[in-house]
Amino acid sequence: MHITASVFINDDESGLHHDYEVWLEKLAPHEPVGQYRHNSGEDNADAHLKRQVMGREVVVAVTDGQLDFGTWEQIFYGEFDGGRRKRVLVKIIGDE
Repeated sequence: MHITASVFINDDESGLHHDYEVWLEKLAPHEPVGQYRHNSGEDNADAHLKRQVMGREVVVAVTDGQLDFGTWEQIFYGEFDGGRRKRVLVKIIGDE
């Protein structure tokens, strides 16, 4: 949970992971870092933009104690500014 990381749901398929990386880099290229005003002492403005596109949270139904996903769905963590300590917050809302 930090400002340059994302949590999203999609298919766990290597080609799709690659496509996301390429697509996000086209939307918000890392270089040249001078193209961003945020990059005064930091060079991660692109990571902030990528996170904004991918989102910061997911909502998943739970049925009979199991995550209620479609056939190929999984939860993914995207880190767009290098490795950092991770913290996960899970909130369960609803009936037992």
